[in-house]
Amino acid sequence: MSVGRRSLLAAGATALTATLVPAAAQAAPARPEPEPPATYDAALRELLRGNRRFVTGRTRHPHQNVAAVHRLAAAQDPFAIVLGCADSRVASEILFDQGLGDVFDNRVAGNIVDDLLLGSIEYAVEEFEPPLLLVLGHERCGAVSATVNLIRSGGQAPGHIAAIVDALRPIVEPVLSQPGDAVENGVRANVRAQVAALTASSPIIREKVEAGRLGVAGARYDLDTGKVTLL
Repeated sequence: MSVGRRSLLAAGATALTATLVPAAAQAAPARPEPEPPATYDAALRELLRGNRRFVTGRTRHPHQNVAAVHRLAAAQDPFAIVLGCADSRVASEILFDQGLGDVFDNRVAGNIVDDLLLGSIEYAVEEFEPPLLLVLGHERCGAVSATVNLIRSGGQAPGHIAAIVDALRPIVEPVLSQPGDAVENGVRANVRAQVAALTASSPIIREKVEAGRLGVAGARYDLDTGKVTLL
């Protein structure tokens, strides 16, 4: 019996469908988006895990696609606030391997708390209620280094850079006589001072901390290794 061309095509399509449908049926369903960390400890662990991925070259680049853009277009829910330095090598989302909507990032030279930065942080604390507020300093900070040099030389910083030096001077000057590298000592002292200033200067932050709904931590980023260490 002869078989027409149309019959052959129909039979081929049926066989192809039979081959593809089971494969499609067995495809794993899309994973639901995980809930962001809800506690201070969990949020800190998530950032440090992300930093380990960054350091070891195993980054996942989460929430960095068009789907994340669409999901976050109407609202955001960051699980951490970071006060970091404006240094181009210390971008929080990159070194913590996070993405859009994960970190409410505030960056200024010397990671200094002033009224504008404090207002930005208080807004995020009130609006999003993240469990973690992290002050992130870094190795060989240029703002701290400039302050050390100007204190020792008795010079003056040009323009508005003087405002940065003036803010750092009372923090850095007391540690100049300590053993070790003066800039490194200043970086660490500055992180601790900004952590203390956040709770001392802000009733909003202090209330959340006292209620156990927010934790404030300090950390240092190593430019040579990419590693973040808690202080």
